[in-house]
Amino acid sequence: MADARVQGYAAAIFEVAKGEGVLDQVEDELFRVVRSFDGSTELRDALTNARLPLERKLAVIDELLDGRAHLLTSGFINFVISLNRAGDLAAIVDELVSRSAASRDKVVAEVRTAISLDDSTIDRLAAALSRRTGRDVEVKVVIDPTVLGGIVAQVGDTVIDGSVKSRLQSVREALVG
Repeated sequence: MADARVQGYAAAIFEVAKGEGVLDQVEDELFRVVRSFDGSTELRDALTNARLPLERKLAVIDELLDGRAHLLTSGFINFVISLNRAGDLAAIVDELVSRSAASRDKVVAEVRTAISLDDSTIDRLAAALSRRTGRDVEVKVVIDPTVLGGIVAQVGDTVIDGSVKSRLQSVREALVG
């Protein structure tokens, strides 16, 4: 469960984005930005470094987004960073994504794959995960080259690992053990 501050920030951005009719876009952009931060230790360290001047942090965000994100998305990221809460950004966005999915009576499935997936594949995957979990699922795709092939899906606390990496590890363990 997210702390009250994280929930408050997520609720605020949810309500503003919903009120402006851009919830889907802002949610998707924030999700992608946060996963980019997760994938870059250097970027994450820079944005959470208390010694780096705020102006430099904001310049990094402006350069990263380069006008490709909705004004609300970039403004929210800048707001969180200005408050020295960059370390909470992932938790805030995860709470936003969960809150947004719940507003559509769905749960979020974070799917890690080495390659991007087309819409029909995502739809089939959502249907399969819905059958498997017994819940209506909304798929969020994260490109993760360490997966090698296949997918790793997480719905709440349930992890379904259908990655090549996992299968190779199983074979390795069977041969050694």
